[in-house]
Amino acid sequence: MASGTIIFLNGTSSAGKTTLAYALQERLEEPFQHVALDQFRDGLPAKFRGLNAPAGTPGERGLNVVPVKVADDKAYTEVRFGEVGQKLLKGMRRAILTLALEGNNIIIDDIILNQSFLDDYLDVMADEQLYFVGVRCPLSVIEQRESQRLGRFPGTAESHFISCHAHDTYDVQVDTSTASPEACAELIVKRIAAGPPEAFRQLTG
Repeated sequence: MASGTIIFLNGTSSAGKTTLAYALQERLEEPFQHVALDQFRDGLPAKFRGLNAPAGTPGERGLNVVPVKVADDKAYTEVRFGEVGQKLLKGMRRAILTLALEGNNIIIDDIILNQSFLDDYLDVMADEQLYFVGVRCPLSVIEQRESQRLGRFPGTAESHFISCHAHDTYDVQVDTSTASPEACAELIVKRIAAGPPEAFRQLTG
């Protein structure tokens, strides 16, 4: 059985990845399963989803949203994964691979928070047809979106705004501040139609 096609949407929190994933599902003729980091995060027990949880507590061991500094009357937060969270992320990536190996087409909705996250994806998906998509948006727009969304902490996206795209290699990039989700989806579909993906191969080097 041939593996499914994978579209990996990488961008900061509130960049528009999930909305774009839904637009892609509508635009693409074949079914594409949406697999998001948020789905796995929400599956954790509540006590392992920490908010500035102290060291050694379940919240610190899982996914912890931590204030890192306050400057110019602006709050900053950072998403940190403890050993439970790291284990979950590794399992998520391998679960995505298993779905693809069974012939399922996948849209990954995730954030490359640091180089180790990207390295693991490169290792896991080395033999797969994966189109790497940079979902961009100016920080000012992201901050406005964050302020309007329930459950979003101020400064979360800013904490990984640069590191998320530090590798700077994609098969295609879209800007959700200047194009509609449908227009962004169309750009991605055109890139897929243009030929095999190259970004992960280039990043593996």
